[in-house]
Amino acid sequence: MRTEPLKTRIRDKIRKSRRTVFLRDDFAVLGDYDQVGRALRQLEAQGRVVRVGKGLYAKARQNRITGQPMLAAPGGFTQVAKEALNRLGVQWEPASAEKAYQAGSTQIPARVVVRVKGPFQRRIAYGKYRLGIERASA
Repeated sequence: MRTEPLKTRIRDKIRKSRRTVFLRDDFAVLGDYDQVGRALRQLEAQGRVVRVGKGLYAKARQNRITGQPMLAAPGGFTQVAKEALNRLGVQWEPASAEKAYQAGSTQIPARVVVRVKGPFQRRIAYGKYRLGIERASA
């Protein structure tokens, strides 16, 4: 009986999942740290996932126009960033600009900004998009 390669098992797990953001720890039961890292890099090179932060990966699909990998989340980078914060267990709320937009302002926020409660030092980014962080006042 032959077992499937680790890359195939990780790819299948990502494909079957409803999530769009994955932590490296999600695949720890499939192999050791280095093996999982190699498999994720191979999947990234194939365009199946994209790296959005240290230990954070998001589902990807091929852009029909450019042929390059892009985020597969329907909400784009905004959805991926917020789901990543939730997966990391970070307490957050929409930033003041987004609250004003939701309250009826006609100005659309130009980038994703969230207000974080507690310590958070990670960088979440993909391409030209970067998650902006506001610190909640104590």
